Amino acid sequence: MQPLNSTTHPDAIPQGSETLRKAVRAAILDGDQILLLYTERYEDYSLPGGGVDKGESLEQALLREVAEETGAANLTIIEELGLFEELRPWYKDDADNQRMLSYCYLCSADRQLGETQLEHYEQQNGMRPLWVNIHDAIAHNHKTMAASPKAGMSIQRETWLLEYLAARLDDRQERVA
Repeated sequence: MQPLNSTTHPDAIPQGSETLRKAVRAAILDGDQILLLYTERYEDYSLPGGGVDKGESLEQALLREVAEETGAANLTIIEELGLFEELRPWYKDDADNQRMLSYCYLCSADRQLGETQLEHYEQQNGMRPLWVNIHDAIAHNHKTMAASPKAGMSIQRETWLLEYLAARLDDRQERVA
């Protein structure tokens, strides 16, 4: 998958030991509306997706995560968007850093959402799926990052991905006009 972006947290240990986490992210668009997860605790929008389980393909993980987090039916992968790579400090004793590989896909799905199967911590954090104007979501995340000195790499990644998608949408609209 083509690289999209690579970031390194300032507290990551150069040449330190690493643990690897593979994740998938779905950009599900309907015009300028995008299906996102709003998390009340962090006051941010993020793409549906999550970790790839052992023995699971990227596509299987994407289908499972989107179904669990959004209840969206008839998810179709339209194309690979690319790979977003992050190096972060790791909080467990088995490694200094975590290398996060987020495999991102452009998708479509039914607009009507079904039941979610959120994990306990996701429920506790007030996570819920919403169709949102992509530009409104970007502005909201920027406001959240500006207001919080603790804004982490996740909201930065998600906002970068939303801006990348919005630029693609704007390019398409200009070509059509």
